[in-house]
Amino acid sequence: MPTSNPRINVTLEKPIYESVKRLAKRDGVSMSLKLRDLVREAMETEEDIGLAGIAGEREKTFVKSRALKHDEVW
Repeated sequence: MPTSNPRINVTLEKPIYESVKRLAKRDGVSMSLKLRDLVREAMETEEDIGLAGIAGEREKTFVKSRALKHDEVW
């Protein structure tokens, strides 16, 4: 079946390949779909780590006395 989505070739070590194969079988999906979902989850985790870093930097400069109260914002 043709697809318009970009493709990528990945070489995996045997243990990782077997793990992905097992997970795909468990979930009743193709290895391709399982890898796509695993990459998506990893990307979300990386994003969370990045945002946590930004939040940590902002927290260092937070001054409670200058913060807006809830009713001032809404």
